[in-house]
Amino acid sequence: MHASTVRNLLVRGMLAGLIAGLFAFGVAYAIGEPPVDGSIAVEEAQAAQEAPHAGHGGAAHEEEAAEEEEAVSRSVQSTAGLATGVLVYGVALGGIASLAFSFALGRVGRFSPRATAALTAAAAFTTVYLVPFLKYPATPPAVGNPDTISKRTTLFFLMILLSVLLGIAAVIIGRRLAPRLGNWNATLAAGAGFIAVVAVAFVFLPANDDAVKAGFPAALLWEFRVASLAIQAVLWAVFGILFGALAQRLLAPRAADAKTEAEQPTPAVA
Repeated sequence: MHASTVRNLLVRGMLAGLIAGLFAFGVAYAIGEPPVDGSIAVEEAQAAQEAPHAGHGGAAHEEEAAEEEEAVSRSVQSTAGLATGVLVYGVALGGIASLAFSFALGRVGRFSPRATAALTAAAAFTTVYLVPFLKYPATPPAVGNPDTISKRTTLFFLMILLSVLLGIAAVIIGRRLAPRLGNWNATLAAGAGFIAVVAVAFVFLPANDDAVKAGFPAALLWEFRVASLAIQAVLWAVFGILFGALAQRLLAPRAADAKTEAEQPTPAVA
């Protein structure tokens, strides 16, 4: 694939990621922010219960906290801050996914650009988010042990890296098995191998037992995690649809021109 084509795909991927980010922001604001507000309210209620037992030290701490105004208000965090974070995230992932699409096109099967984009988005959602989420699900802010944040972050990104590497290995193995087993059977075998190895990783990697404080409402935690999953699902679904359409419009005419040139008879040599 020519460098100019990859560049055009990169631009379209970032644009699709931006638009997908807008949809994801809508979902995050509608169903993601209420559980966050609820978790903050739970934290404040627990702090208020603990304050009377803290004596003068607790009162001094409260006065100090009151004096220190929030650098960014909660209303700004839930609107402009949330939108900025989600849009930047969408653009970045859209660019990376478009590069993965450029590599995968024609190498994972004889799929159209639209179908390849859908497969790329589905694979990215599965390996980058869904698999790590199943092992280390998202938790609302300020509900975990602050002393283990570094450990939990490291484990989560380790799970992402492992999932992506296993996903790439599954694609390579599936391609090598295809001539002997056929595309369908090779895909099933590679997928089963991916699931089996991921299951083993789930067993041996340490759990985040202290990710959520004791007594935190289970219903609120469930709402937050469902919202987190929905945001990612919408982001990747919209990206796959939009980028597939943009890639199809870019690449289909070029494929048709290449086919026409290949079908033209070779001039006879006098």
